[in-house]
Amino acid sequence: MWEKIQRTWKIKDLRNRILFVLAMLVIFRLVAHIPVPGVDTENLKRFLEGNQVLGLLNIFSGGTMENFSLIMLGVAPYITASIIFQLLAMIVPSLEELTKEGESGQQKINMYTRLATVPLALLQAFGMIKLLGQSQFSIVGDLTTYTYVSIMITITAGTVFLMWIGELVSEKNIGNGISLLIFAGIVSSLPTVVQNAIVNYNPSQAYLYLMFVGLAIVTIVGVVIINEGQRNIPVSYAKQVRGNRTFGGNSSHLPLRVNMAGVIPIIFAISVVLFPSMIAQFFVNGTGFMASASRHVVALFNNQLFYGILYFLLVFGFTYFYTAVIFHPQKMAENLQRQGAFIPGIRPGKETEKYLQSTMSRLLFSGALFLGLIAILPLIVRAFTGSQSLVIGGTSLLIVVSVAIEMAKQIESQIKMHEYDRV
Repeated sequence: MWEKIQRTWKIKDLRNRILFVLAMLVIFRLVAHIPVPGVDTENLKRFLEGNQVLGLLNIFSGGTMENFSLIMLGVAPYITASIIFQLLAMIVPSLEELTKEGESGQQKINMYTRLATVPLALLQAFGMIKLLGQSQFSIVGDLTTYTYVSIMITITAGTVFLMWIGELVSEKNIGNGISLLIFAGIVSSLPTVVQNAIVNYNPSQAYLYLMFVGLAIVTIVGVVIINEGQRNIPVSYAKQVRGNRTFGGNSSHLPLRVNMAGVIPIIFAISVVLFPSMIAQFFVNGTGFMASASRHVVALFNNQLFYGILYFLLVFGFTYFYTAVIFHPQKMAENLQRQGAFIPGIRPGKETEKYLQSTMSRLLFSGALFLGLIAILPLIVRAFTGSQSLVIGGTSLLIVVSVAIEMAKQIESQIKMHEYDRV
């Protein structure tokens, strides 16, 4: 490990790239502590502690939400816009054609994604301010129209700023910029978690701390295994004779990942779980049937059992849904047939498509079950231990480990490319 770090540091170009990425992350954390004026951050922290979904979003944003900072929305609007265009590419013929144009088409889709991020950020900023204004805590005072609009524009500008930083980081080929920003936000909350655990330490509950450490290690190992796990489908290439030369005849494999959807299903599930309670918050202080129904909805989503079951089912279902969006067995079967390749024992064409679909479905069950358990892991730990300070964020670990593995792979590839250039 230390040898790789030394090799990395000795390569000037790679060292400069890493230092640039670190500088961008430092800027991100500095801006995260610049609050929007006129907000009671102490009451905001108490409100977020009592709201499970918003508390999870606060962790993803690295605490920017509890500070009501200029970048309180983080990169959530950009991620939402990206998901929307991924789904639209399935049903809009013009967008589907762009996905087939390679890099030029992807650049156009990226431009549309950036443009869509702005209205989404404005909408989310409006909803967030409205939600905080309707809470039982005195978080925001009476805002004038000018102040309201100014805060919305400021928060939207913060999201665009983060989007720009993320793209600058991605250009350095050290990792995905947006993922690294989320990674930095989650890691930045680690000192606070450790501090709370130390402050609330009770010698009589030392076994809880040991169990917590053991469970954290097991979770990290499980995340690595599932994240890197794949099924290698053997593929053979038919021999082709051209003149006196023979081509093909070799064997390879087609990798099918256990967790092909990544963390996207959890983001989908969070959005769905957040929507009903957020809408209901707007009407809880009213009167009549609407207010009563809204209070019942809020109470229902605050119920640990209902919240956990719904969250698990949504993550499980969205894993299948998103994999169906990005995994196309028909195209894979056509590409194999076009290249003169086949799966031993399986006829090319329709039979290959059915085989790939059935194999992926079996793999997907394990991946969906794992993601669902990871999502509700904090609720399970809290239910068994009764501890509020010792909670393992399975989703946070999944993101941190996935980003760390991807970053390590890209750095390793950069080192190899440098060594090839020297040769």
